[in-house]
Amino acid sequence: MAVSKKKEVQALLHGIKPYVAVEGEDYMNPKQREHFRKVLLAWKAELLQEISRTVHTMQDETANHPDPNDRASQETDMSLELRNRERERKLIKKIEEAIGKIDADDYGYCENCGVEIGVQRLEARPTATLCIDCKTLDEIREKQMA
Repeated sequence: MAVSKKKEVQALLHGIKPYVAVEGEDYMNPKQREHFRKVLLAWKAELLQEISRTVHTMQDETANHPDPNDRASQETDMSLELRNRERERKLIKKIEEAIGKIDADDYGYCENCGVEIGVQRLEARPTATLCIDCKTLDEIREKQMA
């Protein structure tokens, strides 16, 4: 009689398994803070590697195409790539701010109301600064302003 074991599939977050909280453990204890530090540092390293790859690719692919359509296409591609890298640069800044909050023992708490953001929310968005309730209210206000 074969017993099939159900394997729990855990999605890796930047190469790191999600944190599994133990019942009764303190929120944002040193083990949790270290986990999120590793996640944030791995994410930052991935982004920096991507930026570096883009710079090298752009340097290698810079060509003066005689055809105006080819030149326009290349410029459009480069512009899009640079816009993406700018977004990543801003994300790196948010990652560094989150690491600073870990260092200050302030990570994982809502900037508006001070409640716990929650481990699962931080796994989904390690740079989150608002709890789900405050974020929802923030998004409602944004829609009303638009």
